[in-house]
Amino acid sequence: MKSVKYLAFAATLFTATACQDFLKESPASFISEDQYYKTQADAITAVNAVYFLLNSGGSSVQTPYNTLFNTGMNFAGDDEDPGPGATNPDVRSLAVLAHSSTNLRVYELWQQHYAAIKKANVALEKIPAISFDATLKNRLLGETKFLRALYYFNLVRLYGDVPLITAYQKYITAADYAVAKSPSAEVYAQIEKDLKEAAAVLPASYSSPDVGRVTAGAAKALLAKVYLTKASLPLDIAAHYADAVKTAEEALSPADGGTGTYGYDLIANYADVFLPAAKNGKEHIFSAQFKSNSLGQGNNQNPRSILTGIPGLTGGYADMVRFYTVGNDKFFSVYKLYQPADKRKRVTFVTSFVSPTNGRKYGLPIANAAVANDSTPFFNKTWDPNSTAVTSESAANVAIIRYAELLLIHAEAENELNGPTAKAYKSLNRVRNRAGLPDLQPGLTKDQFREAVYLDRRLELVFEYHRWFDLIRQKDAAGKSTFVRNLQLVGKTNAKDFHRLYPIPQSEIDNNAKLTQNAGW
Repeated sequence: MKSVKYLAFAATLFTATACQDFLKESPASFISEDQYYKTQADAITAVNAVYFLLNSGGSSVQTPYNTLFNTGMNFAGDDEDPGPGATNPDVRSLAVLAHSSTNLRVYELWQQHYAAIKKANVALEKIPAISFDATLKNRLLGETKFLRALYYFNLVRLYGDVPLITAYQKYITAADYAVAKSPSAEVYAQIEKDLKEAAAVLPASYSSPDVGRVTAGAAKALLAKVYLTKASLPLDIAAHYADAVKTAEEALSPADGGTGTYGYDLIANYADVFLPAAKNGKEHIFSAQFKSNSLGQGNNQNPRSILTGIPGLTGGYADMVRFYTVGNDKFFSVYKLYQPADKRKRVTFVTSFVSPTNGRKYGLPIANAAVANDSTPFFNKTWDPNSTAVTSESAANVAIIRYAELLLIHAEAENELNGPTAKAYKSLNRVRNRAGLPDLQPGLTKDQFREAVYLDRRLELVFEYHRWFDLIRQKDAAGKSTFVRNLQLVGKTNAKDFHRLYPIPQSEIDNNAKLTQNAGW
């Protein structure tokens, strides 16, 4: 994905009033916006700019899939907490649900997504007028629609009703940019439209150097997830369970009961899924791309999960598991929810690090009266064995959607639609078997099967930026939200239903008279 991740796009707008001779500008070295969008290369660069805001990073920038979802979302949930290295007060207030509309991370999530949407809208307006190969043009437009849909999908889940902007805004006065919130139903309708149009024109796969770009299968898989989300709480449009099943099966491979021709499958060894050597493999439907030792384009999440003070390793220990009390164990965490045979446990977490300098192991033992020889678990999914010298340069991709999740989407939607059918068992058991767990046997009720899917989603996808969204939409046997209960179970006793939505950033309300604040904030 070299052409996606590593080409930054910048458009320069210039206005000059030459009222004195010495203020006159020579246009020889200046390219105006109207002069820029002229060639195929310009079109490709414009689309690359939309990808860029998925994962660009560095010492002072966070983007959604390069640490921002972690510091701005994961900490609010039930699996993770800010560690000793996370000293930002906005981050720490979010972790205890004491955040407000002035919280920096709440603003950055909004700003980063709308910045990407603006770039997408520019590309969708300008590219059609450029003369070049029609197939490539349609592909680029399809990629852009997918990305715009993804950004809006994140926004509508985080903030609820949001401004729906689908045209390139090029106004003169600030008041012209004021846009009211659109109902979430309208936002979802646009997401579906973009994904369907993308799926119709995108290829099934790419060859180098374009591997990692959006495919038709990715559009189908994300659309299935959108349908599942709409069928779930809070929208609770049950008719979309059928849409989720149908669309998931259009992406699932024939061996898994689908009609997809995309070659998707689970990577046999769960440990290999997250290693850079296997990136963009058969399980990776769509990922944010990272590269090591190349102008700071590595995964900046990696050092945040590493213990500090290890010779030869740079770790900030900014991310830690959330400890809470279960029975006599005051140091319970998601780490202890795994069964002993579950292979995912020792891949998702490590309890010690080996110093590349002296070969010694380093960890954090816990004086836990309930569990002998207890030790602190550390998140491990961004570990890159080839970048231990510069841990911030991890080449580990961030999976935005992978085949294991598609199977879980299918299992959940099929169960909600028809009960725990053979199809539902098959999809869930595929994920469980790869983890080293036995088949769930027929005989479960619909409610029992739902809880099994929920648990496997949590254990399979932990630290992949899905848990907060799952907390929002999941329900109990009576169809009631489990959001507050699940947060209170891990000690967040102040959790309220209104926390399901983030507040609209106050700075946006101050600048846009048409925006209104979400209820409860």
